[in-house]
Amino acid sequence: MKQARLREDRFLFPTPAGAYYAVAGAEDTPQRRWLCNLLRCPKAPRLTRETLEYLGETADQALALLRRMQSLRWVQGLQAPLAVPDVPLEDIVPKLLSSLVEAGKALLADRQGFYLASSGFPHETAEELAALSADLLSVQDRYQGLLLGNLNLGTEAWGLIDAAGNSRLGVWPLYIGRHRFALVMTGIPHFNHPDFVHLVWSLMTRYAPSPVWFD
Repeated sequence: MKQARLREDRFLFPTPAGAYYAVAGAEDTPQRRWLCNLLRCPKAPRLTRETLEYLGETADQALALLRRMQSLRWVQGLQAPLAVPDVPLEDIVPKLLSSLVEAGKALLADRQGFYLASSGFPHETAEELAALSADLLSVQDRYQGLLLGNLNLGTEAWGLIDAAGNSRLGVWPLYIGRHRFALVMTGIPHFNHPDFVHLVWSLMTRYAPSPVWFD
């Protein structure tokens, strides 16, 4: 069988859908490991066999996983390299958060219920919402067997729902390496925005960086 030829003039980068899948759950899957390995790189790596073997963990599954990522539209090939911004998280995260909701209100909290960055919320409100997010995700942990196992709901996000079934306030967990953060947003979330990829990428390279540096 003829070997597939790689476009080595392309650089691998997740799509918003790929970034969402990578961090939306803690279940260990080959696809999630592949995407998380990609997001841990400080620069979008060139599409080479060396890169694919690192992302896919074994040579045998490297090309198969790439094809799988492409079929799901979880990865894209950039024409030019892209590097994660070399700026403090506190400077970049509020700007990224503001792009993800129509109302412009969002915050990022840690597992203990302290908010790390906020956009649009007053300080006191952000503090209370961060604490609320920790309580909600604690409930999620306690009933994980029911929600993800018995009911097979496939999501760990929580929301306050109006009479039409629309979420007025949502809490989404983000699994970044061994850390879990909560993304709290009002209104309709824009997870398909490119800034969501940059948010996840910035967090991943800060809290779960790759030991491999691709040129």
